[in-house]
Amino acid sequence: MIIPSDRFPLQRTFFDRPVLEVAPDLLGRTLVRTSPAGVIELRITEVEAYDGEADPGSHAYRGRTARNASMFGPPGHAYVYFIYGMWFSLNLVCGPEGKASGVLLRAGEVLAGEELALSRRPKAKGAHEIAKGPARLATALDVDRSLDGTDLCAGTGSPLTVLHGTRPAEEEVRHGPRTGVGGAGADHPWRFWIDGERSVSPYRAHVPRRRSRTRPGS
Repeated sequence: MIIPSDRFPLQRTFFDRPVLEVAPDLLGRTLVRTSPAGVIELRITEVEAYDGEADPGSHAYRGRTARNASMFGPPGHAYVYFIYGMWFSLNLVCGPEGKASGVLLRAGEVLAGEELALSRRPKAKGAHEIAKGPARLATALDVDRSLDGTDLCAGTGSPLTVLHGTRPAEEEVRHGPRTGVGGAGADHPWRFWIDGERSVSPYRAHVPRRRSRTRPGS
């Protein structure tokens, strides 16, 4: 049996490169999530790059912690974090071990397992909304902290694998500032997406959180 070239898993050498090379090269690749409930395949349509301790927007900017330890590990592993006390986000670790760079998967188009994905995202108004945004993507794929550190290159049996997929044409790839990132990393044009894809999430600039003030006498 001949396996089509788009079904070959990406090797560790793919991830063992600078994050700004890996991030746009992930567009069009197929993420496969395998669980006891079934299999979901997702075409990656939007990503963001985070360059470790050199990047003020990265979780690794201030060094290694128990939370971000997977980012410092070998390339080709998953880094999953919990945000705002509500949602999980899925990142793919890249670059040399110890560099702590990674790519946030922001959005994707479900290619297979749509019924299962919709059962986890019943409020989605159409297939294009199932994984439109990092929290929605993680929810649809049932990604949580138990998958932190998962080896994407382990082959058969891995709960997360990335296949070659079908890359978009160079002129279809767009880039711009990352969503919701403030401070020194706000203007880095490190968000990449496939132009015209309905699953791509809307851009939102960083909005500083306001501290509540106690009124005199209260």
